[in-house]
Amino acid sequence: MKWKNRRQNFRSILNGDICVHPASVFDPISARIAEDLKFECGILAGSVASMAILGAPDLVLITLSELTEQAHRINRASEIPLLVDGDHGYGNALNVYRTVEELETVGISALTIEDTALPQSSGNTGGVKLLSIEEGTGKMEAALSARKDSSLAIIGRTSAALTGGLEEAIRRGRAYESAGVDAMFFVGISDAEEIKLLATEFNIPLLLGGNGSGILGDRNFLQSQNVRISLQGHSPFLASVNVIYETLKSLRHETPPKESVGGS
Repeated sequence: MKWKNRRQNFRSILNGDICVHPASVFDPISARIAEDLKFECGILAGSVASMAILGAPDLVLITLSELTEQAHRINRASEIPLLVDGDHGYGNALNVYRTVEELETVGISALTIEDTALPQSSGNTGGVKLLSIEEGTGKMEAALSARKDSSLAIIGRTSAALTGGLEEAIRRGRAYESAGVDAMFFVGISDAEEIKLLATEFNIPLLLGGNGSGILGDRNFLQSQNVRISLQGHSPFLASVNVIYETLKSLRHETPPKESVGGS
């Protein structure tokens, strides 16, 4: 299949002047629905992929091959540009290289690589741990080196704002921007003044994670601050699980299908 057009469409989002909310998708049918509803792009998050593929929480149990297969199914079923959460690249810089190769082959339009130390060590109760900035930069460089199609977007991601504050997040973002990433994804930023500061510090487009509430739902403000993508959380998957549960529960109690949730 030809992937260039959808990658160029994603690039047009990064290079444009508006902020979009991506559709949180997890399988072919959810991607088709998002496409039908005219979402500009979709995102396959690591947490959602883990639940959809394994029925397990996001503990980095999912493998690269499983993630790649799911991304391929989504891309075969729709033409919506797909941003994939590449987590930490499933290992060191060499693993990151392989991650980009595999995901690029199945047609994704963009992927994030983060500087979180994953999987967490056994017994860790101290929350999120980050790699050294040198190792994080090395992973970004590996991802960029692995890319064959220049239209594929490589996005750096950091949760440093949650652990070391905004100053540390900016320091890491600058290093990854210098390495050549196409955009920076900051997790844990939800204050207007912090977003304004980020906008003055970076020349590349910004992505923000969250649930779309408060300032993260104000697209007019965000687009004025060079934020091109702002997440709204991953409620579609949770909603689908709830509907399946209620429908099966009704059927288990021998409620006629037409009376069950979503039945006909």
